[in-house]
Amino acid sequence: MVAETQHAGRVVRRRRDPDRAERILAAAARLAASRGFHTVGMTEIGAEAGIVGSGIYRHFASKEAILVALLDRGMARLEAGAADALDRARSDAEALLLLVKDHIAVALTHRSELAVYHRESHTLPEDERRSLRRRQRHYVEDWVHVLGPLRPDLADAELRLAVHAATGAIQSTLFFRSGLEPERMTVRLAELAHGCLGVPLSEPPDTAIEVNSK
Repeated sequence: MVAETQHAGRVVRRRRDPDRAERILAAAARLAASRGFHTVGMTEIGAEAGIVGSGIYRHFASKEAILVALLDRGMARLEAGAADALDRARSDAEALLLLVKDHIAVALTHRSELAVYHRESHTLPEDERRSLRRRQRHYVEDWVHVLGPLRPDLADAELRLAVHAATGAIQSTLFFRSGLEPERMTVRLAELAHGCLGVPLSEPPDTAIEVNSK
C-alpha cells in the first residue's frame, strides 16, 4: 500500500510498512484482551506497538477500524483452517478431527485475538456485525456438515448445539489460566470437544503448539 505526502511542494509516494499494521493489531489485541477494547486509547496502542499514536492513522482510520480488522482477521483464521481441514480429510471423522485440532491451535496460539473476538463482536457497527455473524454461521455449518453423518441420531438443531458446545469448550481456555502445560491442555481440550460432539477421539491431537500466553 502506498501513501502520498507533501514535501517541499512535491508529492512524495511512501510505501506503508505492512509489519507495522500487524504490530498495531497485535498490540490492540493484547491490551483489549486484558482490559476491554473500548477502555484502550490509540496512544496506548501505539506505545504497545512501539510507534507514536498518530502513526496508527497511516494504517487505520479510527479505533473502530482496528477492531473491525482484528475481528475480520480472527474469523479469517478459522475459515482458512476449516477450508484446509475439509480439503485434506479423507472421511467425515478425519475432517472433524482436523476441525477440532485447528480450533484448538487458534485458541492457544492467538489467545488474545480470539478473546477480543469473543467479547467485542457485538460492539461492531451493524453492517460489519451482520457480515461477521453470517461468516460464523457458515463456519458452524462446516462442522455440522461433517458431524451429521457421524451422529445420525441427532436432529439439525441438536447438531448445531453440539458444535457450539464443542467450540465453547475449546474457547473456555481464553478466560482463565489453567496452569496446564501446553501439551496437556491440547489433549484435554480435544477430549472435551469430542465429548461434546459425541464422537470418540480417534487419535491424540498434535501437541506441538506454541501457546501464546498474552
